[in-house]
Formats: sequence, C-alpha cells, structure tokens
Amino acid sequence: MARGDFRFCHPSFVVPLGGEWRFQGESALKTGNTFNYSLLALACATALASTSVFAQSTTGSIGGQAQPGATITATSSTGLVRKTTVDNSGRYSFTNLPLGAYSVSLQRDGVVVDKRDNVNIVVNSNTDVSFASASNAKSLSVVSVSANAIPPIDVTTVDSRTVITSRELAQLPIARTAESIAMLAPGAVGGSSYFSGPTGNALVSFGGASVTENAYYINGFNTTDPLSGMGGISLPYGSIDQQEVFTGGYSAKYGRSDGGVINQVGMRGTNQWHFGAQVLWEPSFLASNPRNVYYPNAALPAGYGYQNPALAGSLYRSRKDNTATHTVYSFYLGGPLIKDKLFLFASAEAEKRDGLSTSSSASSQPYNDRYSYSLPKHYLKLDWNINDSNILEFTNISNKESYSGSLYAYDYDTRSQGPLFGYDTSTKTGSDIYIGKYTSYITDDLTFSATYGKTKVMDYSQIPGADPTLPYLGGVVNQDPSITGGAPITNGITTPYVKSPNAGSSSHGLRLDLEYKLGDHTLSAGIDNITTSSTDEGQQVFGPAYAWLYGKASRPNTPLNPAFGVGAPGGNGYYVRRYIFTTTTSMSVGQTAQYLEDRWQVNDRWLLSIGLRNDQFSNYNNLHQAFVHNTNQWAPRLGFSWDVLGDSTFKVFGNLGRYYLALPNSVAERAAGPSTYTNEYFTYTGINPTTGAPTGLTAIGPGPISSNGEYGQTPDPKTVTAIDLRSQYQDEAILGFTKMLGSKWMYGAKVTVRKLQTDIDDVCDDDAVARKAVASGINPDSIVFPNSCLIFNPGKTNTFLLANADGNGYSKVTMTTQDWGFTEGAKRKYYALDLFLEHPFDGKWQARIDYTFSRSYGNTEGQVLSTIGQDDVAKSQDWDFWQLMENSNGVLSNDRTHVLKARGAYQISPEWMISGSLQIASGAPRVCMGYYGTDESDPVLYGSAYHYCAGNPTPLGSLGRLPWTKQLNLGVTYRPPFADKKLAFSLDVFNVLNERNPTVLDATYETAPYTVSNTYGMPLYLEAPRYVRLSATYDF
Repeated sequence: MARGDFRFCHPSFVVPLGGEWRFQGESALKTGNTFNYSLLALACATALASTSVFAQSTTGSIGGQAQPGATITATSSTGLVRKTTVDNSGRYSFTNLPLGAYSVSLQRDGVVVDKRDNVNIVVNSNTDVSFASASNAKSLSVVSVSANAIPPIDVTTVDSRTVITSRELAQLPIARTAESIAMLAPGAVGGSSYFSGPTGNALVSFGGASVTENAYYINGFNTTDPLSGMGGISLPYGSIDQQEVFTGGYSAKYGRSDGGVINQVGMRGTNQWHFGAQVLWEPSFLASNPRNVYYPNAALPAGYGYQNPALAGSLYRSRKDNTATHTVYSFYLGGPLIKDKLFLFASAEAEKRDGLSTSSSASSQPYNDRYSYSLPKHYLKLDWNINDSNILEFTNISNKESYSGSLYAYDYDTRSQGPLFGYDTSTKTGSDIYIGKYTSYITDDLTFSATYGKTKVMDYSQIPGADPTLPYLGGVVNQDPSITGGAPITNGITTPYVKSPNAGSSSHGLRLDLEYKLGDHTLSAGIDNITTSSTDEGQQVFGPAYAWLYGKASRPNTPLNPAFGVGAPGGNGYYVRRYIFTTTTSMSVGQTAQYLEDRWQVNDRWLLSIGLRNDQFSNYNNLHQAFVHNTNQWAPRLGFSWDVLGDSTFKVFGNLGRYYLALPNSVAERAAGPSTYTNEYFTYTGINPTTGAPTGLTAIGPGPISSNGEYGQTPDPKTVTAIDLRSQYQDEAILGFTKMLGSKWMYGAKVTVRKLQTDIDDVCDDDAVARKAVASGINPDSIVFPNSCLIFNPGKTNTFLLANADGNGYSKVTMTTQDWGFTEGAKRKYYALDLFLEHPFDGKWQARIDYTFSRSYGNTEGQVLSTIGQDDVAKSQDWDFWQLMENSNGVLSNDRTHVLKARGAYQISPEWMISGSLQIASGAPRVCMGYYGTDESDPVLYGSAYHYCAGNPTPLGSLGRLPWTKQLNLGVTYRPPFADKKLAFSLDVFNVLNERNPTVLDATYETAPYTVSNTYGMPLYLEAPRYVRLSATYDF
C-alpha cells in the first residue's frame, strides 16, 4: 500500500516525527559461563537427563549421573524441596525448576554422602550436577566440588540461543535495553533506524527477518507490542535475572515468530532479605555533538536538476549542542514474607532524559526543541510455595514513556534561538502487565503448569496549545519566492499527524502445559492462546483534516502525473497539494495453538526432539468481522544433540523447523477499516501570511485522487483478503557444533539457512482484477470491483470474492502471479556461518569473539519496508503493482555481510575490573527509488517509488553499501574494600572512537520527473556519538 508519509516526496519530512532526532547506537554485550575446572574429571559425568524447556520458559533443569538407586534432593533458596531416584542407567533429572540457587545432595541408605551447594540454574537449560560413584563416598568431605565446576556445554539443548545473566549485565558496558542485550547473539543485527519499539528502543533483526517478526516474553507471558509487533515491553534493567535470546531452532511449544525471541526472567525473593540502589548519570557536557547534516551536492545526470539548486551543499540541519543529560534512579527489595512459603521482590526505576534537538532548516518552522523524556518502571514478583508440589506466582510490570517538548524559534542565518512559539506533540506510551502462573508437580514424572496474563497498552498523544484551525504546511522551502520574497511563510504547526485521544491496545493470554516423563521419553502437550485488540488506533492529519504540501517541478511544462489526469504546473513550476490522510479504526486478533513434543534420550549420547505445532490466526475489523481466518497450520520441529565423546566436551546439534507468523492488529488500518488517502493538485497566486495556506487556487487535476482508492469507505470484510490466504511462514535448517579447547576455552561453528515460503502483503491493481473477471466470463456490470487494496500471498494463486451489484452474494475471481503482471513471487533467503571462540570467566577474566558471515537476499524484506521506513505492517508499497517490483531482486535491507563482535572483562584486583565490547559490521545496501523506466513515467501514481534512478534499474545492492559501523565501549568498576564489595563505582564510555557514520540515507531520488530531491542520499540517521555514563551501586 502506498505510504502515507509526508516525506515521501518532500524534503521537509525527512526529520523523524516526535521532536527528538533519534540516533541508533549499537552496544555490544559480553557474556561467559562461570565455572572452575579444578576437578576436570567431573566432566566425564555427562548431563544426559532429558530436560523439557521452551522458548518463553521461566524455568530450568538440574540433572546428571549418579549411582543407580540413590536418592537425589534439590533444595532451593526459597525452601522448595524436590526429590527423585536415580534410574537404572545412572541418570536423574529435575525439570521445570524455578530459577535460583539450589543445594543438591546425594543420599544412600538415608544418609547424605555428597552435596553441591550454590547451584545456579540457567533458564531453558540443564545444569549438570553429576556425582562420583557413591560406593567410595564415606562422608561429605570425600567429594568437595564447587557448583561452578560443571562442564560448560549443555548437551540437552538442540536450539540456538544465548543466555545473559544478571552478573554479566552488571559487569559490562551495555546500553540498558533488551534489544542491546539481544545484539550479543550471533545473527542479530540492528534494524533500520526508522523503526523503534513502544518505549522508543531501537529494534533488532534476527536471521534476515524484519523487525516485526520477533517475539518478546517476560516471565512466560508474551509482551510483544499488540498493535504492530514493533518491539515489546521489557523489565527494569536491574530486575532482569536472565535474558534469553533465541535465534533459531525453537521448540514446538513456541510459535508466532520467524525472526528471534527475547525472553526475560525477572528476579524473585529468597529466604534472605536483600536490598540495593543505583544511580546512573550521563551528563551532556561529557557527550559529543552529533554531526551536522548538509544537503548533498552531487553531479547529476544530463537533463536532471535539483528541486532547489540553491540548497545544494548548504546546511540542512545544525546539531551543535544537541546533547542530553540522562539520569536513572533505581532500587530493589527482596526477601521472605513468610520463610520457606511466601516471597517478595519489588523494584522501581525512574529514568529521565533532558536535551536539545534542532530541527532541519526545511522544517515548516525551524525550531529548537528542548525536550524531556520520563520513563518510570516498576516490577513486583510474589512467589508462594503452597507446598513442595504446588507453586503460585504473580508478576506485575509497568513500563512507560512520556515525552514533551517546548519549541523555540531557531534562526539558521544567525544560528540563534528565538522565543517560545509552541509545543511539540506530547506522547505517553507503554504498558501495564499482570501475570499469574501455577505449577503443580503432580508426581515425580508428571508436571502441570498454567500461565495467564493481561496487558493494557497506552498510546496517547496531543499537541499542547496548537490551533486546530491551522493546517500543517509541508515543503515550505519550495514556496514561490515571488510571493514570499524568499522567506518561507509558516504558521507554527510542526506536527503533521495526530492520534485519537482514546487510542490504546490490550491483550490477554492463557497457556497450559503438561509434561510426563516416561522412561527415556519426556512427553509434552499444551495449548498457547492469546487475544489482542486495539481501539481507535491509526492517525490523521492535524488541524482541519488536511495539510498543504508545497512543491516545485524542474520541468514546469511536464505533467506531474498524466496517468491520473494531473497536468503540468506551468510558469516557474510551483504547485501545491491538498493532502488528506486518515486511518483511525479499531481491530482485534485471536491466536490459538496446540502442540505435542517428545524429547527422546535415544542412548547415552543422542537426544532427539520431535514436535508438532498447529496454529490458528484470526483478524477482525472494528465490527468484529473476520477478514483473515487461518487454521490447520502444522509446524513440524525436529532437533538433535549428539554428545560426541560422551563427556559433554564436544556437542554436535541440528534443527529443522517451520514457523508461522500471525498478522498484527495494525493490518486492519488501511486494509479492513475505513481510510482516506488523497492528493489534490493546484497552482496558486498567493499565500495567506497568517495561516500559510495558498490562495488563488487553480486545479491542475481532476480533484482528489488516490492511487489505492482510499476515499473513506469501509471495505466488505469478505472481499478484503483472498479466501485461500495462507499465513506467512518460514522454513529453517541449522547444523552446528560446540567443542572444548583444552580445559579453559570453547569454540564452535554453526550454519543457518532460512527460506521464506509464504509472504503476505497487499496488492492494489484493480484494473488487473477487472481484466481477469471479464476474461472469466463475468459481466463487469454485475459485480462491484474493489475500491481498496487486497491482502494476498505474492507469488501464489489466490481467489477473491467480488460482491454482486444486486446485493445478492458474491462472484469468485482467481488471480495468478501472471494475472497481476508479476514475473515472480515473494522471495527471501538467508544463510549464515557463525564462528565463535570463548574463554568463560574463571574468576580472573573472560573473553568471547563472534564472527558471522551472512547473506540476506530476495525481493521481500518481510512485513515492513526499511528502504523508505514504511511501517504499514504487511501492507508495504511492495507488491501493490507489478511496476513497483520490477528490478526489486537483490540483497535486502537487513543484510550485513560481515559482523564481528568481541567482548571481555578482566579482574585486575579484588577492587578493580575493566571491561569492553566491540561491534564491527559492514553497511546496509544503498537504495535509490525514482520514477519509472527511461521515460520518467509514473504509471501507478506512487511518485519516486520505483527501482529506477535517472532511467537506470537500481536493484538493492547495485549501488554499493553504506559505510561500516564500528562501536567500541569500555568500562571500569571500582569496589572499595571498606564497603565489603557491596558498593561499586563505574565509569563506562560508549562509542569511544566517536564513530558517527550514517545508518540510513534518504532513498527518494525525485520529487517530480527529472527533479532530483535535495535530500536524496543525505543521512537521515547516524550512529550515536560518544557519551559517558557514571554510576554508583549499593547492594546489601
């Protein structure tokens, strides 16, 4: 669907909306497993117990080898006690254990003969606690092994994931977001800077997928943004016990993602009271300025000219003193309300960012925005050990962001600030989440769990003090200077779009899981349901429901769009558009799933994971009428783990899987709900000096025109989508190994291949439908042709319903790829080779290096379009018409061929530690979108949106790459001895080299045929400049 965004054809709109120019900063993370090899012989005791884990898990497992018939007891720091008997093969396991520290003891004849204390388990993993043969154990002193002396390779997992613990989070210079942590994982790259999550965080692309194809979880509940799938809600940073990042090979218990999964598990109380506090300060005077941005001044092909030649090479945006002061105050408290029974953990975080952001010189009213962000968060966790067989948990999370900005006039001639003239759009976003979980260990072999959660999402915005009678003015630098005298006429309105004051979303979900251990098999079954809804979401043009967009054609006598009857402006080429855009509507999505899984310990060295999942998705419009309903979506999963040497020092693993993805709520906007998107073209003879509106209008077109037929009507839900529409799904294959190198190092390699099998997008070629209907023998006068875009599977044969003109029933029209005019279907392929070398923390130092070589190529990025920042999920302008897909095949926007990540920490002394992280990545492909073909035509009224530039084909990758990005972060921590290591002072420097390379360039080549946009090729986003973070932490 054509993008409803002002900057589509006008240089004044390249500034991201919302006041602050957001920069994408990448922070590498570093992790390691803590273990001690003083008793390396214990590595021969293999963790062969079959464990049951899944992607949104909040639990882990303990298992290993011991003398058959012995009794093993695991006691948690909350007093929870689990017992089991070692089987005849010498194996035992405890599954579905709440995270925390455990004591694990071996009993023979009722006497404890061996014990491991302080066993900290890892989410979704088996922690090996194997005991030497008890026949020689006479007392507890016979075997004394640190709990950290376990083999580091978990041979019971078949997936691809990275787990970061709270210790590692506290140790490293890391940006305080879930996405920054996720960037540690191999195959994770920064998503386009155009996109951000519900609280402003930069997003991540996993394995070539788009940024909306990921899933977020907290304590087992899905916290992905219910409106668009753009990111999700995360915990307060200091409340994260562990963050798990899945990049492939998920269990059948998990679905609804074909990118990656970010799963956070929060802290919980124990039998000891603990509290702590932290203060972080990032002062503006220690931060570097962003780079100034200038209009490009490139040599243009013959016959082409800039829209405004006088702007070429001049200052577009001043960034002087555009820095911010960032402060965070946080505290936590945890302990027993009733010893061994009821436990509390509570935390709160108050984050604030105050700074200055200067708008571009092309803004409707250049300004200094003195802005303020407030991000309050809290986390509450209650755990009730009803008895040793039943546990009840309650979680409450709140994560909000509020923004406000005061706008002061800025004079680009004098580089000086003037008086206050208005306020930026104030926003309040975020979520309140409530989660309950019940776990019952019915027998030693049978476990049941139920999780229920609810989310309420706020999405509020308003413009304080703005006059609603004034229209937004776009492209004011293109106003006719014979009228303005060369000084653009503005009216103080700086925000083009507003939302309904009632906008918001909600979700509620239920998950039931049953696990049964039967010999060498661990059998699981369950349901996984979630319903999301959004109310009055979408946007509309501020003010009197329309905006005025000024433009200039470099060839005044060339029609602006002859295909739609828009003529030439004549004269000196000045014209104006009356722009209307409204998408506000309500909608909901229902997602249900069932699964079966068998984890089969075939023998001492082989583990098979065999699963099958069935997903059902339904999307509803504002009248709760279904316009998408997909069932019987069977997703098989097969994984294996081979403990090659039988001692957990060499693991080979692999996985084959299929993953389905539902459409989020926002698909209903501009697809199943009423929407208006029109442009009306005029010349003008004057401009009102107060409102900035043009006067003396003369139409140069037939009236309001819409390339997608969006004139405010509500589509018939039965005609919106193909009746045989299939959900987006992807197939994946992974093969890899992990091996010990001596006693202190690990290395490994992994190959990943992903192929998008079915995509969903919209197509807007009504004429093609009409031609096929006539060719099928349908009288065109007897049916009502669609007046909006249709949702379909690109490259597949789809059947659509067309309402009969007499109001009685529907007629069917079947469209093939060729009927639409396309030459091929949707294609996205990804392959990657990941290599790593790691020295886990040994009490002194740790280090890890990851290198990924990958390629993401095809003609479809996924649900969004990073080339132009279009966030209309599954309704991008791709596939709207065949002309837009011509020359589209190439490398994709999330392709980063080479990525190198390094991280490490060194304990200089008991008081001092230094740490650092490095990320180096090759750039994204350059993009150029111009008018169509060699004759600069615009056959579908999309303007400069085709894969041609100056008459030449420009598939992605054909124009080279953006510069490499290099981010080096360094940190130092001091723990004074007088405070018994409870007090810590830290200094972290981010982007030490002050790299400020562009991450996004403006891809729109022209504003009219042969008229090159002054902003084409100009940086829209850059790496975040260097800044310094100071912090003090006290833990008691």
